[in-house]
Amino acid sequence: MAALIVLLALACLASFGFAYYLFTTRWDTTKPRSLLHLADESAQVVPIDSFRHSRRQYHSTERFLSYLPHSGLHNQRIALENAIVLGMLTNRTVLVPPIRLGRKPLRYVNFDSLHHELIISGKIGLRHCSRIGSKFLPPECFDYFDYTHVSSAWLFNLTTVEESLPLAYLDDLSNFSMRSKLDLSQSDIFTLRDLTPYHYRFVDTTHNSSSKFVESIYISDLARYPHRLLEIGTLFGSSRLRLRDKTNKTLRTRVRQCMDFSSPPLVNAANTISKALGHHFLGAHVRLKDGSFEANAQLTLQQVWWKLVCDHLQFNVSEASHLAQSLQVFSPPTLRAPLQNSRYHNETRPHLQALALSTFSMRCRGRRHTSAHLARLNQPLFISTDAKNPASDPLFSGFLRTFPCAFFLSDFDIYLKELDHLWNGYDGTLLRSFLIPLLDASVVGRAWAVAGTDGSTFSQFIQDVLWTQRHGLGIVERG
Repeated sequence: MAALIVLLALACLASFGFAYYLFTTRWDTTKPRSLLHLADESAQVVPIDSFRHSRRQYHSTERFLSYLPHSGLHNQRIALENAIVLGMLTNRTVLVPPIRLGRKPLRYVNFDSLHHELIISGKIGLRHCSRIGSKFLPPECFDYFDYTHVSSAWLFNLTTVEESLPLAYLDDLSNFSMRSKLDLSQSDIFTLRDLTPYHYRFVDTTHNSSSKFVESIYISDLARYPHRLLEIGTLFGSSRLRLRDKTNKTLRTRVRQCMDFSSPPLVNAANTISKALGHHFLGAHVRLKDGSFEANAQLTLQQVWWKLVCDHLQFNVSEASHLAQSLQVFSPPTLRAPLQNSRYHNETRPHLQALALSTFSMRCRGRRHTSAHLARLNQPLFISTDAKNPASDPLFSGFLRTFPCAFFLSDFDIYLKELDHLWNGYDGTLLRSFLIPLLDASVVGRAWAVAGTDGSTFSQFIQDVLWTQRHGLGIVERG
């Protein structure tokens, strides 16, 4: 009995001590968890006041358009493009939510459910999580460092857009606080409540055509709605807006051209890495994680390999098959669609002799090919991927045997120091880990040719926007 009493007493003391520790560290400001670099003079803050709506004065006659963002970065970006175009065509100020970055995107659900999810997805009242100096986090902070929000104005260059369309930048993902600021009554608001991800599409002509969308709404009708706030649910998808009028299509092109990453730290790091790789480096974007991409990883790698070897380096099928067999890499895919963008072939490809003679400053990780007909494979290849530790991943062994000068972003860690000192004024998180995929894509967009992952909106963005913009070509139009 005495031993039991002693054991219970020790357990009580331990519990009390642990609870006291959590309580005292919850608001600890002496040892910031995520702001360890603030003492460094080079620390840079991405300020919350980049969401500039609080500086504007709104007129009682001004009309607004809002939408509900969801999913990954590029679905959010496409939704932003569509919202801006709709705002221009209906003469409405667009309420622009921040971009959510991280490993936990908000998936699509119907309007009412998604609106609720967005309201509670912010970090208001949780800022203490960023100041906890312990590895032990209270329950409300468990996923605090898994995601963050950054201003669309910081990530993209929307200055040109703002010359012709007012944008109101929100500091959370919902427009709930903005509705209160504008003092809107329910009669001032018209809501299009989608029930499925492909419920509404918006068209500028009366021509009917088959579509995966349930309903089509004419943009001219939408422009006549008298309500001060027009609430739309999801706007993701390149075919969400079906535009046939040339003026409207030109307008959308102008908006899409603003979607290149323009944040100075990203641009500077991408330029530095691109310079180290030389003028003639190949790019590959290999998406292997999440859903179907993870299930089809081997097929994706096979397709990208054949695009690089045949479509860009001009090996014919017989030569590529012999190369694959001799290196014991990827067999020919059963069906292989040729590149849709012929500009890869005609306007940006360096001459094969120039490829064989070009030089760069990086040391290759493998032994270069000595045969003259394989010299093209010695050119640097930058592989952007979401795979963890790709340099040691067996899935990439075929690429490393084929391309002795293949590189990953991890090979350029010395050039990422500027990102180490970036922290988010919104929630106190360090931004480097959130910006790595964006930097990865920016470097690939600077290659002389890119092979991407079929079905990936990220690859599509790199090829359609980043790559074309960097080579002075018109962006690829979809939708």
